[in-house]
Amino acid sequence: MIQRKEFDRNLEELRQLLGQMGEHVEHALQESIQALHSLDVSKAKEVIERDLKLNRMEEQIMDIGARLIVTQQPVAKDLRRIIVAFKISSDLERMGDLAVDIAKVTLRLEGQTLIKPLIDIPKMSEMVVLMISESLESYLEENTDLAYKMAKDDDEVDHLYSQMIRDLYSYMVEHPEQAMLLTLVGRYIERIADHATNIGESAVYLVTGHRPDLNQ
Repeated sequence: MIQRKEFDRNLEELRQLLGQMGEHVEHALQESIQALHSLDVSKAKEVIERDLKLNRMEEQIMDIGARLIVTQQPVAKDLRRIIVAFKISSDLERMGDLAVDIAKVTLRLEGQTLIKPLIDIPKMSEMVVLMISESLESYLEENTDLAYKMAKDDDEVDHLYSQMIRDLYSYMVEHPEQAMLLTLVGRYIERIADHATNIGESAVYLVTGHRPDLNQ
């Protein structure tokens, strides 16, 4: 009984760490887009510097999960909980890296003026921040309906990304470098949405033991 209580306490610690990672990623994405919008180099640098905290949380999750596997030899759903924690932490860490990539675009644009008002990029970002929140909720609440919603949301993000590409195409001749960098920002946001969808897949796997493909 004591051993089970300790196991459950460690599982809860994994859940809490994943929730904290999710909040960190949401904030990093919001801050990186705000930095881009105002070409605020200082804010962009803060996003880059804070990424180390996210990496440390992922390491904590890996350490706790590995220790549980070695000492407790979990099976069935208990084992899935640990495997899912590993997978989600990896997705969240990659999201953080992509937010850093957006911040680095702001650094490359230092001293310039944006070639056009940012419209589609903030829209995409708002949608993806919601996806991150809902994907973590689907995991924490074991809500498969919310997990499957990720596929529809991802399609909408893809649509906005395609629209943004078409819009930026007209700027490629006169402002090729900045147009390309803004295109990359859209791609980074789209990739974050893919990782949020992966978390939805992990939530379904946790509940059912089967992993759907929501990124089709």
